[in-house]
Amino acid sequence: MAPRRRPARQFSPLVLAAAAAAATCTLLPAPTAQAQLLNTTRPAGAAATAATTQATTGPTSRPTTNGVHGITTQPGGGLMLTFFKVNDHQYIEVFPDWKGPEQLVLSHIAFETDNIQQLRDYLDSKGVKVPAALHTGLDGNVSFMIKDPDGHDIEFVQYMPGSLHSRNFGKAMPATRVSERIIHVGTTVSDRAAFDALYRDILGFREFWHGGMTDDETNWVDMRVPDGTDWFEYMLNVKNPTAKTLGVMNHMALGVPSVKDGYKTVLDRGLTPAQGPKIGRDGKWQLNLYDANLTRAELMEPKPVQKPCCSPVRD
Repeated sequence: MAPRRRPARQFSPLVLAAAAAAATCTLLPAPTAQAQLLNTTRPAGAAATAATTQATTGPTSRPTTNGVHGITTQPGGGLMLTFFKVNDHQYIEVFPDWKGPEQLVLSHIAFETDNIQQLRDYLDSKGVKVPAALHTGLDGNVSFMIKDPDGHDIEFVQYMPGSLHSRNFGKAMPATRVSERIIHVGTTVSDRAAFDALYRDILGFREFWHGGMTDDETNWVDMRVPDGTDWFEYMLNVKNPTAKTLGVMNHMALGVPSVKDGYKTVLDRGLTPAQGPKIGRDGKWQLNLYDANLTRAELMEPKPVQKPCCSPVRD
Protein backbone atom coordinates (compact mmCIF):
# COMPACT_ATOMS: atom_id res chain seq x y z
CA MET A 1 0.00 0.00 0.00
CA ALA A 2 1.37 3.39 -0.95
CA PRO A 3 2.41 5.61 2.00
CA ARG A 4 0.03 8.41 2.92
CA ARG A 5 1.34 11.79 1.85
CA ARG A 6 1.44 14.87 4.03
CA PRO A 7 -0.72 17.84 3.05
CA ALA A 8 0.81 20.81 1.29
CA ARG A 9 2.51 23.13 3.74
CA GLN A 10 4.14 26.53 3.71
CA PHE A 11 4.74 28.52 6.87
CA SER A 12 6.53 31.66 7.97
CA PRO A 13 5.88 33.73 11.10
CA LEU A 14 4.04 36.93 10.28
CA VAL A 15 2.91 38.57 13.49
CA LEU A 16 3.90 38.69 17.14
CA ALA A 17 1.28 40.33 19.31
CA ALA A 18 1.19 41.61 22.86
CA ALA A 19 -1.08 43.70 25.07
CA ALA A 20 -1.49 47.51 25.13
CA ALA A 21 0.59 48.45 22.13
CA ALA A 22 0.95 45.29 20.14
CA ALA A 23 3.69 44.47 17.71
CA THR A 24 3.31 42.02 14.87
CA CYS A 25 6.05 40.39 12.88
CA THR A 26 5.65 38.57 9.61
CA LEU A 27 7.79 35.95 7.96
CA LEU A 28 7.62 35.49 4.22
CA PRO A 29 5.85 32.52 2.64
CA ALA A 30 7.96 29.64 1.38
CA PRO A 31 7.66 27.84 -1.98
CA THR A 32 4.57 25.73 -2.50
CA ALA A 33 4.60 22.00 -1.82
CA GLN A 34 1.63 19.82 -2.79
CA ALA A 35 0.51 16.70 -0.90
CA GLN A 36 -2.60 14.98 0.40
CA LEU A 37 -3.66 13.19 3.58
CA LEU A 38 -7.00 11.51 4.21
CA ASN A 39 -8.53 13.57 1.38
CA THR A 40 -7.97 16.73 3.42
CA THR A 41 -5.11 18.89 2.23
CA ARG A 42 -3.08 21.50 4.00
CA PRO A 43 -2.67 24.41 1.57
CA ALA A 44 0.56 26.03 0.58
CA GLY A 45 1.41 29.36 2.12
CA ALA A 46 0.44 28.52 5.69
CA ALA A 47 3.17 30.71 7.06
CA ALA A 48 3.53 32.70 10.22
CA THR A 49 2.63 36.28 9.47
CA ALA A 50 2.73 38.39 12.58
CA ALA A 51 3.52 38.76 16.23
CA THR A 52 1.56 41.18 18.38
CA THR A 53 2.49 42.74 21.69
CA GLN A 54 0.54 45.15 23.84
CA ALA A 55 1.84 48.34 25.37
CA THR A 56 0.58 50.90 27.84
CA THR A 57 -0.43 53.29 25.10
CA GLY A 58 0.01 53.35 21.37
CA PRO A 59 2.41 56.33 21.39
CA THR A 60 4.55 54.65 24.07
CA SER A 61 5.81 52.00 21.71
CA ARG A 62 5.78 53.95 18.48
CA PRO A 63 9.01 55.96 18.89
CA THR A 64 10.98 52.69 19.18
CA THR A 65 9.15 50.86 16.43
CA ASN A 66 8.73 53.69 13.97
CA GLY A 67 11.73 55.88 14.72
CA VAL A 68 14.47 53.41 15.60
CA HIS A 69 13.55 50.33 13.60
CA GLY A 70 12.44 52.57 10.73
CA ILE A 71 9.29 50.52 10.10
CA THR A 72 6.43 52.66 8.84
CA THR A 73 2.80 52.70 9.88
CA GLN A 74 0.39 50.91 7.57
CA PRO A 75 -2.53 53.16 6.51
CA GLY A 76 -5.84 52.42 8.17
CA GLY A 77 -4.67 51.14 11.55
CA GLY A 78 -7.20 53.29 13.41
CA LEU A 79 -7.83 53.06 17.14
CA MET A 80 -8.26 49.29 17.28
CA LEU A 81 -4.67 48.61 16.26
CA THR A 82 -1.80 50.03 14.25
CA PHE A 83 0.12 48.08 11.62
CA PHE A 84 3.87 48.57 11.37
CA LYS A 85 4.94 47.17 8.04
CA VAL A 86 8.15 45.16 7.68
CA ASN A 87 7.38 44.01 4.14
CA ASP A 88 4.30 43.17 2.09
CA HIS A 89 3.67 40.00 4.12
CA GLN A 90 5.07 40.78 7.56
CA TYR A 91 3.73 43.25 10.11
CA ILE A 92 4.02 44.36 13.71
CA GLU A 93 0.56 45.11 15.14
CA VAL A 94 0.14 47.45 18.10
CA PHE A 95 -3.02 47.22 20.22
CA PRO A 96 -3.55 50.20 22.58
CA ASP A 97 -5.27 48.32 25.42
CA TRP A 98 -2.65 46.97 27.78
CA LYS A 99 -4.03 46.71 31.31
CA GLY A 100 -0.82 46.24 33.27
CA PRO A 101 1.98 43.81 34.21
CA GLU A 102 -0.45 41.05 35.25
CA GLN A 103 -1.68 40.83 31.65
CA LEU A 104 0.32 38.73 29.20
CA VAL A 105 2.17 41.00 26.81
CA LEU A 106 1.95 38.50 23.98
CA SER A 107 -1.39 38.75 22.21
CA HIS A 108 -0.84 36.33 19.34
CA ILE A 109 1.33 35.15 16.50
CA ALA A 110 -0.06 34.61 13.00
CA PHE A 111 0.63 32.39 10.01
CA GLU A 112 -0.25 33.15 6.40
CA THR A 113 -1.92 30.63 4.11
CA ASP A 114 -3.06 30.76 0.48
CA ASN A 115 -6.17 28.66 1.19
CA ILE A 116 -7.71 29.45 4.56
CA GLN A 117 -10.71 27.15 4.12
CA GLN A 118 -8.55 24.19 3.18
CA LEU A 119 -6.28 24.80 6.14
CA ARG A 120 -9.24 25.09 8.50
CA ASP A 121 -10.61 21.77 7.22
CA TYR A 122 -7.21 20.08 7.51
CA LEU A 123 -6.74 21.18 11.13
CA ASP A 124 -10.27 20.05 11.91
CA SER A 125 -9.46 16.60 10.48
CA LYS A 126 -6.46 16.40 12.84
CA GLY A 127 -8.56 17.13 15.92
CA VAL A 128 -7.57 20.79 16.34
CA LYS A 129 -10.42 22.96 17.61
CA VAL A 130 -11.31 25.42 14.83
CA PRO A 131 -14.31 27.70 14.21
CA ALA A 132 -17.34 26.21 12.51
CA ALA A 133 -17.30 28.90 9.80
CA LEU A 134 -14.89 31.50 8.44
CA HIS A 135 -15.62 35.22 8.12
CA THR A 136 -14.03 38.25 6.48
CA GLY A 137 -12.45 40.65 8.96
CA LEU A 138 -12.54 44.43 9.10
CA ASP A 139 -9.26 44.53 7.16
CA GLY A 140 -10.77 42.52 4.29
CA ASN A 141 -8.79 39.34 5.00
CA VAL A 142 -10.09 35.96 6.16
CA SER A 143 -8.57 34.49 9.31
CA PHE A 144 -9.22 32.24 12.30
CA MET A 145 -7.63 31.51 15.66
CA ILE A 146 -6.60 28.33 17.43
CA LYS A 147 -5.00 27.81 20.85
CA ASP A 148 -1.55 26.28 21.25
CA PRO A 149 -0.98 23.84 24.15
CA ASP A 150 -0.11 26.74 26.49
CA GLY A 151 -3.18 28.75 25.55
CA HIS A 152 -1.42 31.26 23.26
CA ASP A 153 -3.61 32.51 20.42
CA ILE A 154 -2.34 31.36 17.01
CA GLU A 155 -3.93 33.07 14.01
CA PHE A 156 -4.04 31.86 10.41
CA VAL A 157 -4.78 34.46 7.77
CA GLN A 158 -5.24 34.64 4.01
CA TYR A 159 -4.59 38.02 2.39
CA MET A 160 -7.55 38.59 0.10
CA PRO A 161 -7.74 40.70 -3.09
CA GLY A 162 -8.85 44.23 -2.23
CA SER A 163 -8.01 43.93 1.49
CA LEU A 164 -6.16 46.60 3.44
CA HIS A 165 -2.93 44.64 3.09
CA SER A 166 -3.33 43.77 -0.59
CA ARG A 167 -4.18 47.37 -1.52
CA ASN A 168 -0.92 48.48 0.05
CA PHE A 169 1.41 45.96 -1.54
CA GLY A 170 4.53 47.80 -2.67
CA LYS A 171 3.84 50.79 -0.41
CA ALA A 172 5.20 52.01 2.94
CA MET A 173 8.55 50.24 2.66
CA PRO A 174 11.20 53.00 2.87
CA ALA A 175 14.93 52.49 2.73
CA THR A 176 15.12 53.67 6.37
CA ARG A 177 13.94 50.27 7.61
CA VAL A 178 16.61 48.65 9.76
CA SER A 179 15.25 45.26 8.68
CA GLU A 180 13.26 44.06 5.70
CA ARG A 181 12.29 40.67 7.12
CA ILE A 182 11.27 38.97 10.33
CA ILE A 183 13.28 35.76 10.45
CA HIS A 184 11.79 34.18 13.57
CA VAL A 185 9.43 34.56 16.50
CA GLY A 186 9.59 32.79 19.85
CA THR A 187 7.27 32.07 22.76
CA THR A 188 7.44 30.23 26.05
CA VAL A 189 6.78 26.48 25.80
CA SER A 190 5.90 24.47 28.92
CA ASP A 191 5.59 21.02 27.30
CA ARG A 192 7.82 20.32 24.33
CA ALA A 193 6.05 17.09 23.40
CA ALA A 194 2.70 18.86 23.21
CA PHE A 195 4.12 21.59 21.00
CA ASP A 196 5.86 19.02 18.79
CA ALA A 197 2.48 17.34 18.29
CA LEU A 198 1.10 20.59 16.88
CA TYR A 199 4.05 22.24 15.13
CA ARG A 200 5.98 19.19 13.95
CA ASP A 201 3.38 16.47 13.48
CA ILE A 202 0.41 18.54 12.25
CA LEU A 203 1.88 21.74 10.82
CA GLY A 204 5.06 20.13 9.49
CA PHE A 205 7.73 22.31 11.12
CA ARG A 206 11.11 20.65 11.62
CA GLU A 207 13.85 21.14 14.20
CA PHE A 208 17.13 22.40 12.77
CA TRP A 209 18.98 23.41 15.96
CA HIS A 210 18.63 23.31 19.72
CA GLY A 211 20.81 24.76 22.45
CA GLY A 212 21.02 26.06 25.98
CA MET A 213 22.92 28.21 28.41
CA THR A 214 25.24 25.23 28.92
CA ASP A 215 26.17 22.48 26.48
CA ASP A 216 24.22 19.79 28.33
CA GLU A 217 20.82 21.53 28.57
CA THR A 218 18.18 22.53 26.05
CA ASN A 219 16.55 25.91 26.55
CA TRP A 220 15.76 26.75 22.93
CA VAL A 221 14.53 24.66 20.01
CA ASP A 222 14.41 26.23 16.54
CA MET A 223 11.61 24.82 14.38
CA ARG A 224 11.94 25.74 10.71
CA VAL A 225 8.88 26.27 8.54
CA PRO A 226 8.23 23.35 6.18
CA ASP A 227 9.34 24.92 2.91
CA GLY A 228 11.34 27.99 3.89
CA THR A 229 14.14 29.35 6.07
CA ASP A 230 12.26 31.21 8.83
CA TRP A 231 11.57 29.56 12.16
CA PHE A 232 9.52 29.41 15.34
CA GLU A 233 11.56 29.17 18.55
CA TYR A 234 10.51 27.16 21.59
CA MET A 235 11.60 28.98 24.78
CA LEU A 236 11.82 26.12 27.28
CA ASN A 237 12.31 25.81 31.06
CA VAL A 238 10.68 29.13 31.92
CA LYS A 239 9.19 28.66 35.40
CA ASN A 240 6.77 31.18 36.96
CA PRO A 241 7.92 34.05 34.72
CA THR A 242 7.46 37.68 35.66
CA ALA A 243 6.05 40.13 33.12
CA LYS A 244 9.64 41.25 32.44
CA THR A 245 10.77 37.69 31.76
CA LEU A 246 7.83 37.11 29.42
CA GLY A 247 8.89 40.23 27.52
CA VAL A 248 12.29 38.62 26.95
CA MET A 249 10.98 35.19 26.02
CA ASN A 250 8.04 36.16 23.79
CA HIS A 251 10.02 37.94 21.12
CA MET A 252 10.66 38.54 17.45
CA ALA A 253 13.88 38.67 15.46
CA LEU A 254 14.45 41.16 12.67
CA GLY A 255 16.95 39.84 10.17
CA VAL A 256 19.78 42.19 9.17
CA PRO A 257 22.85 41.74 6.97
CA SER A 258 25.04 43.37 9.65
CA VAL A 259 24.17 43.68 13.34
CA LYS A 260 27.04 46.12 13.82
CA ASP A 261 25.58 48.42 11.16
CA GLY A 262 22.14 48.05 12.75
CA TYR A 263 23.61 48.97 16.12
CA LYS A 264 25.14 52.14 14.66
CA THR A 265 21.79 53.04 13.09
CA VAL A 266 19.82 52.76 16.33
CA LEU A 267 22.49 54.74 18.18
CA ASP A 268 22.27 57.48 15.54
CA ARG A 269 18.48 57.51 16.03
CA GLY A 270 18.78 58.12 19.76
CA LEU A 271 18.45 54.65 21.28
CA THR A 272 21.23 53.31 23.50
CA PRO A 273 20.68 49.59 24.18
CA ALA A 274 21.62 48.25 27.61
CA GLN A 275 24.05 45.89 25.89
CA GLY A 276 25.85 46.09 22.59
CA PRO A 277 26.03 43.43 19.87
CA LYS A 278 27.12 39.94 20.87
CA ILE A 279 27.46 36.47 19.38
CA GLY A 280 24.81 34.16 20.80
CA ARG A 281 25.07 30.48 21.66
CA ASP A 282 23.80 29.75 18.16
CA GLY A 283 26.89 31.44 16.73
CA LYS A 284 24.98 34.40 15.28
CA TRP A 285 25.48 38.11 15.86
CA GLN A 286 22.52 39.63 17.67
CA LEU A 287 21.44 42.86 19.36
CA ASN A 288 18.63 42.90 21.91
CA LEU A 289 16.27 45.89 21.82
CA TYR A 290 13.24 46.47 24.06
CA ASP A 291 10.11 48.56 23.59
CA ALA A 292 8.53 50.64 26.35
CA ASN A 293 6.79 47.55 27.75
CA LEU A 294 10.02 45.52 27.71
CA THR A 295 9.05 43.28 24.80
CA ARG A 296 12.22 42.13 23.05
CA ALA A 297 12.97 42.63 19.39
CA GLU A 298 16.39 41.32 18.46
CA LEU A 299 18.37 42.28 15.41
CA MET A 300 19.99 39.10 14.13
CA GLU A 301 22.19 38.00 11.28
CA PRO A 302 20.63 34.92 9.67
CA LYS A 303 23.79 32.80 9.51
CA PRO A 304 26.29 31.88 12.25
CA VAL A 305 29.78 33.36 12.20
CA GLN A 306 31.17 30.73 14.58
CA LYS A 307 30.29 27.14 15.41
CA PRO A 308 26.99 26.93 17.34
CA CYS A 309 26.93 25.20 20.68
CA CYS A 310 25.11 22.09 21.72
CA SER A 311 23.90 20.52 18.46
CA PRO A 312 24.71 20.54 14.76
CA VAL A 313 22.74 22.88 12.52
CA ARG A 314 20.64 20.80 10.13
CA ASP A 315 19.86 21.79 6.58
